[in-house]
Amino acid sequence: MIPVLSQFTVPVTSVHKIEADGVEVFYRAAGDPNAPVVLLLHGFPTSSFMFRDLIPQLADNYRVIASDLPGFGFTVVPAERNYTYSFDALARTIEAFTDALGLSRYAIYIFDYGAPTGLRLAMAHPERVTAIISQNGNAYEEGLGDAWGPIRTYWSAPTAENRDVLRQNILTLEATRWQYTHGVANPDSVPPESYTLDTALMERPGNKEIQLDLFLDYASNVKLYPTFQEYFRKSKPPLLAIWGKNDPFFIPAGAEAYRKDLPNARIQLLDTGHFATETHFVEIAAAIKEFLAANGVSGQGGSGASR
Repeated sequence: MIPVLSQFTVPVTSVHKIEADGVEVFYRAAGDPNAPVVLLLHGFPTSSFMFRDLIPQLADNYRVIASDLPGFGFTVVPAERNYTYSFDALARTIEAFTDALGLSRYAIYIFDYGAPTGLRLAMAHPERVTAIISQNGNAYEEGLGDAWGPIRTYWSAPTAENRDVLRQNILTLEATRWQYTHGVANPDSVPPESYTLDTALMERPGNKEIQLDLFLDYASNVKLYPTFQEYFRKSKPPLLAIWGKNDPFFIPAGAEAYRKDLPNARIQLLDTGHFATETHFVEIAAAIKEFLAANGVSGQGGSGASR
């Protein structure tokens, strides 16, 4: 008989769907339903799948929830919903998602597109946010790297020609693989299922047009940066900026900039690229647990997780 070693039990991650804002939102969940909530918000071009390794690392202490944004992963937007793909719309859907799950208090983990989405949510409900973990989730002009050049061109001249440049040069398997492997010490260590799944889902009919619409609308996030910064100064959320320092899109200056408005922000740079959870999920989980505990977000269960 093989003994059961409970101390080595890995929390089970389950998958679910729930209707919110007229959208069938797919999400992953793990952990004690009565524990404090950590809401994980992914970025482009991925989904909640990017958190597959991080979720079990956190779920022994927290209720962890990771949704797929509309246009990504396995969230389904019915055609009759006539959804407009903008960051305002993504935030409204995630707000409806948190309401559907009855989440009244949560820490938010914001990455890439998850940053402008989650920060809109935080501004709408500052009383709900216990803390913010920004992993390459930008809110400052100085955090935008040179890799934004072609997209900035599209912002200034949203022509069919510039749109097609992005379609041909960013929405490809090669470009997606590059996003995952650039800045990683050993690129072959990045599991290929990550960028392969992203590419397969992006190849669905109509999805590339969704992504191009969001590229164009990302300019609305840059315009909101001063508003995000005002929220930081007013609400003073505890913030951990943990950053892949070799990210060509969101450079380390974006992490350091948080201290301008949140002097007590914790900054930690990791020797990896944009998708830091692919290579450093153990370090990220440890930093999150230490940070949340230091800011009174108990990892031992308790009230305030949901209504």
